[in-house]
Amino acid sequence: MAPQTLDPLDLKLLQALELDGRAPFSRIAQVLGVSDQTVARRFRRLHTTARLRVTGVTDDSRLGRESWIVRLGCTPQSAEQLAAALARRPDTRYVDLASGGTEVLCAMQPRTRRERDELLLERLQRTPRVTSVSAHCVLHSYYGGPLGWLGKIRALDPDEEAALRPPAIVAPAATVVLDDLDEALLAALRRNGRATLAELQVASGQSETVVRRCLERLRATGVLYFAVEYDHEPLGHGVEAMCWLTVAPHALAETGRAVAGHPEVRFAGAVTGAANVVLSLLCRTTGDLYAYLSDRIGALAGVRTAETVLTLRRVKSLTYGPG
Repeated sequence: MAPQTLDPLDLKLLQALELDGRAPFSRIAQVLGVSDQTVARRFRRLHTTARLRVTGVTDDSRLGRESWIVRLGCTPQSAEQLAAALARRPDTRYVDLASGGTEVLCAMQPRTRRERDELLLERLQRTPRVTSVSAHCVLHSYYGGPLGWLGKIRALDPDEEAALRPPAIVAPAATVVLDDLDEALLAALRRNGRATLAELQVASGQSETVVRRCLERLRATGVLYFAVEYDHEPLGHGVEAMCWLTVAPHALAETGRAVAGHPEVRFAGAVTGAANVVLSLLCRTTGDLYAYLSDRIGALAGVRTAETVLTLRRVKSLTYGPG
């Protein structure tokens, strides 16, 4: 399929949705100076041609939960089955097939230490045809999560961005504890971040007033944010990769700040393990990926080694990165 060319309005719409995934089309249209029908038509077209969708995502750091990136080596012909099984788990955020189909990468957010140990110490260790398990705890996020990649395309001018940006998040004084209503709403928003209040009422069994108040609280505390997901390849970005960097400890913060500003980086975080910084990358071609590694990563004085793994297929996606 030939890459589809996005015009400036398409790009503005994508960035607007990343700023506020639940913004009414009428509000987006008013800010962009077009009709409601134009925005709705563009959204439907991108939904059809690029599987565009808005997904509600939880920032688990607000809930006191750890994030992990797990690398699983597999025997040939077993990776797809393993990836599918991991994708069905509620604690996995994304699942990728990589390394010629012999490696599965997944991000997971276990809700409890027991869930973490059950997966990492028991289930995966006993899974047939898994040849290696490498688990990396995310210690610090430099970029990703609520800081979406689409903000780096700068399609919106500063006034448009300011008009579309939702109210600032007020960091809670303590770890947020979710109740049954919170969980029901978050589950519905994971399926469709733009679910109507009526649909959220059905999912939760509560009144519109209660649902609205709960939704506002989840967003105001930063527990809930919205990610814009779409197929990158038809839109011109055909190469996705994970890059594992070994960085001198004294250069961790400086390296993290540097890579966070690179337009190719969707997620950057410090992790446990010999490779102590991981990047999720999006490039147009393998040539662009090579140029990025040699020119941008190669110029960072603190980087000692770099391992790059191409993503062959994303089996599950709830966000642009582990954060």
